[in-house]
Amino acid sequence: MQLASYGAQSMVRPLEDVLVKAPGRAFGRAFEDPAHGFLRPVDLPAAQREHETFVELLEALGVRVHLLDAESASPDLVYAYDPMLVADGGVIPLRSGKANRVGEEDALEEWAAAAGIPTLGRIEAPGTVDGGDTFWLTPEILCIGRSLRTNRSGAEQLAHLVGGRVEIFDVPYGNGPDECLHLLSVISPVAEDAAAVYLPLLPAALWELLTEMGTRLIPVPDEEFGSQGCNLLAVEPGVVVMIEGNPRTQAALEAAGIEVHTFSGREICVNGSGGPTCLTRPIYRS
Repeated sequence: MQLASYGAQSMVRPLEDVLVKAPGRAFGRAFEDPAHGFLRPVDLPAAQREHETFVELLEALGVRVHLLDAESASPDLVYAYDPMLVADGGVIPLRSGKANRVGEEDALEEWAAAAGIPTLGRIEAPGTVDGGDTFWLTPEILCIGRSLRTNRSGAEQLAHLVGGRVEIFDVPYGNGPDECLHLLSVISPVAEDAAAVYLPLLPAALWELLTEMGTRLIPVPDEEFGSQGCNLLAVEPGVVVMIEGNPRTQAALEAAGIEVHTFSGREICVNGSGGPTCLTRPIYRS
């Protein structure tokens, strides 16, 4: 593999290198176990086609895409954002609060080690952290959501490992443990000064911080929350990838000056409740 560098302490700076995991047999069987939380039986060939299209779109936008050649018993390894954080100094393997996902971080850490990226530290039991509860508001500010997947111990461990300014927010209970509500379920930065947000579930303290920083908030409507309308991947400031079928959110983004690229994600994203951000682990943002 060839990396220009590593470090991704931003959600919007130009995405140079990204790690993804194609759906395999475990993903195809996901609906058989209710603990995985899939909405319906998986059409695996359709999911694989959607993932291939997603990869082709990223490459067309100038991103170097690296495929994780690993398989696990968990279908959720496809959602590569969650098991590992990439800071400027190296990687931090996380420890998921979803029991069937514990251990996925090992596959990503092994990939990173082979790529020459050091490990800064790990989240240890009883701590839990899902990557979906973390995002960089700026390169100097890491936001962590304390949720049903990320507990107090995990958030405190991660804050210590990252250092600098860390803001921790309580994520609403939502519909409970059977559904995944991450901090990134309700916000996606799309430019240095703009973010798509689902206001009904946005932590009030995060709304206050965004307002103080002058961040433009682009609301996602109720009817497009479940179709991953709030889960967007910025490939550079003001250029995002999102799932087809969210016309009101797409129109609002474009009205705000955001360039939008879409792909079909009915199987790979909506069925497993993970959008374009979830499908990727940014390795380097320049």
